[in-house]
Amino acid sequence: MISMRRSLLIFLVIVALLAGASAMAFYMGTDWDRFTDPSSHGERSISDEDYEEYQYFIDTYGKVEALRAYIDDYYYKPVTTDELELGMLRGLFMGLEDPYSYYMTAEEYESVIISLTGEYSGVGITLSPNEDGFIEVIAPTEDTPAYEAGIKRGDVILKVDGVQYAGSEIDVAAAAIRGPAGTRVTLVILRDGQEMEFTMRREKILSKTVRWEWLEDQIGYIRILSFEESTAVDFKEALESLERENAEGFILDLRDNPGGLVDICIDVADLLMDQGTVVYSQDKDGNKEYFYVKDGKTELPFVVLVNEGSASSAEILSAGIQDNEVAPIVGTQTYGKGVIQQLDQLMDGSAVNLTILQYFSAKGNVIHGVGIRPDEVIEAAPEDYGDDGTLLIDRQLDRALEILKQR
Repeated sequence: MISMRRSLLIFLVIVALLAGASAMAFYMGTDWDRFTDPSSHGERSISDEDYEEYQYFIDTYGKVEALRAYIDDYYYKPVTTDELELGMLRGLFMGLEDPYSYYMTAEEYESVIISLTGEYSGVGITLSPNEDGFIEVIAPTEDTPAYEAGIKRGDVILKVDGVQYAGSEIDVAAAAIRGPAGTRVTLVILRDGQEMEFTMRREKILSKTVRWEWLEDQIGYIRILSFEESTAVDFKEALESLERENAEGFILDLRDNPGGLVDICIDVADLLMDQGTVVYSQDKDGNKEYFYVKDGKTELPFVVLVNEGSASSAEILSAGIQDNEVAPIVGTQTYGKGVIQQLDQLMDGSAVNLTILQYFSAKGNVIHGVGIRPDEVIEAAPEDYGDDGTLLIDRQLDRALEILKQR
């Protein structure tokens, strides 16, 4: 368990007090009719004496306590302390207006940890909160129920089994999508202004994050789907296989890679770059930390593919490769997530995910909200897709092959 900061401990103690005995001590016997705005009741008024007493309660016990008592007195149905406490905790992070910072319950945290191990039961989609406050599909994983059902990058998840979720509830939604293998889950998504419903059977998802194959003229192809615990090891094995077979070069495909573990991303960069800076991070006080690689660079030439689904750690790797002029990058502008969160588990099993750093490229370029612009922009044309949305002509891959053959 990650150790908890003293400030977080103090905060949770305060919340517990608010939800417990101190709340009862405050609002028991309080006549709230005397303290509310007279305009909201039409005929009621408040005396100077009563207003001063109300202000005394606010100053002494705080607005949270006062409103807690007000809810108990006037809300149209019973509400539990646990519900209010959870709402306060979620609301605290919502006040940051940062879709990547949020509170999660113990159950939600467990679901996140399971997904990072590379094996879980679900439908195989990576989600992210978008700037409109909704949950968006970054990418469906190939050969999974979501991929086979036709879920696409950019789809907005409106409901999971009839329950609506906001972007701030992304981990709750993700936990609802996961479940025992063999059970069904129904998603309502928004695509091009139209609502669509997909019912899928959950399967055990084995996240093999690195795939490789031979293309033509001794040119290899390595795709990294995300950066998880085994990714660097699997990537090294793929790279060594190409080197043993005397490859002339390879294409590194980071398209629709939503990111993942930053330290694993740096391990992959160490296999591709000479000594140098991949990126650096900066906190709110201006403190910088540089992420270096050693001298493990492969001798094989390569080209990197990216698109608007390449995010976070995929952008960090792309930025390092581009700024150090290691290899050309082909594709479309990337997603633009250049902030990193710290996930801390608290003593009660719950957790907080908090943005603590912003990343910049080695040359100081902003990544967050901007993305990485490829050295050569290649857009897909409408005629490149089949009726079912399958990409039939891959112009980006074709261009990468041309570049390698010219070397």
